[in-house]
Amino acid sequence: MQVERREARGGTLVVGGGFAGAYVARLLGKRGATIVNPNNFMLYTPLLPEAAAGTLEPRHVVVPLRQMCPHAELLLGHVTDRAAERRVVVAQTLGGTYEISYERLVVALGAVPRTFAIPGLADHGRAFKDVADAIALRNHLLRSLESAAARLDRGEAERDLGFVFVGAGYAGVEALAELNDLAHEAVRRSYPTLRDVRQRWVLVDAAPAILSEIPRKLGEYTHRYLERRRGIEIHVGTTLESFDDREAVLSDGTRIPARTLVWAAGVRPSPALATLHLPLDERGRVTVDATLRVTGTDDVWSLGDCAAVPNGRTPGRFDPPTCQHALRQARRLAKNLTGPPRPYGYRMLGQVATLGRYKGIAELPGLRLRGLLGWFVARTYHLYALPTVRRKARVVTDWTVSLFFRRDIVELSALGHPHRLEP
Repeated sequence: MQVERREARGGTLVVGGGFAGAYVARLLGKRGATIVNPNNFMLYTPLLPEAAAGTLEPRHVVVPLRQMCPHAELLLGHVTDRAAERRVVVAQTLGGTYEISYERLVVALGAVPRTFAIPGLADHGRAFKDVADAIALRNHLLRSLESAAARLDRGEAERDLGFVFVGAGYAGVEALAELNDLAHEAVRRSYPTLRDVRQRWVLVDAAPAILSEIPRKLGEYTHRYLERRRGIEIHVGTTLESFDDREAVLSDGTRIPARTLVWAAGVRPSPALATLHLPLDERGRVTVDATLRVTGTDDVWSLGDCAAVPNGRTPGRFDPPTCQHALRQARRLAKNLTGPPRPYGYRMLGQVATLGRYKGIAELPGLRLRGLLGWFVARTYHLYALPTVRRKARVVTDWTVSLFFRRDIVELSALGHPHRLEP
């Protein structure tokens, strides 16, 4: 196989076009960079639950990399090897296989769902990590309503309306809250025969409390709100034992009739890191120093969910895998690549989460908000963090329209499966 040679634009090669990598390329500006990424977009993951629930168009929670990084070269593909001594990587792209030489290599490969060898999980569980997952989950939920509406056996209808979410971090809690809103609104307005059929929504986490990353009082408020106002079962200090597409069994002995299980129990660094031959810690993360330079190298940097990033403002702790931290890391790294390297340090300005329509929580310096005001602050922050004016305008339009219209309950399970032409 012939391998052609090319050079990274501006000398900087960014492997991975997620939140961290895309922002590094964007902040380098006219200096340029080459991005190698499987997709031509960057996903803004905090808005994924709203895309799944139909509040936002799925294409509005992704940002085209060519618009976000107008001075960067984009190659769609994967890196398959790295020759450190020659400062080149091998990339398989849509345009062919290339050896790409670089002066500076930025590794931002992100993370993938962290799973365990739980019986039935791989066969029947559903991930919630990208746009495809969000669309598939929305389609599955709406199809579950259709299935339940067609049942003559009430027990089977209730099994159709059993939903188990494993993982009570931001992703799990926000996805559950948004989809719970969607299901109840759909039943209330469009499925009269299901109004007296029990919906069972269950949240499971091994930690002793949900949303353990936020202040205790806000976490307790969220727990009470979900249980008392939304009727959601919460099992903390509990793990999933098995799931067979009909019943979820928990470690506390609870058996839940359900045909839907969503796995949102954390992430692990991308296994694609193995192709780059970099030093990794015991959790599989790239080890970096205070300036985000990879340990033992002088030309490789790493950031985001795939790296163990030490934070000078929180000694002894690595940054959590959040967009807020990835953005600050990208700002520091872009400056370190173009000037004297300085240590990275960042103290969080706050934390936010939405809990469905008009409900949310927000923690700001000296201020803790919940309910409608927390929801408004959460949306405001996400709008601020979302790159490009075009995407901000589209998201604001979607949010405004959703204030006046009911949620759309169209199920588009045929997306990605077009009909073939038959002779």
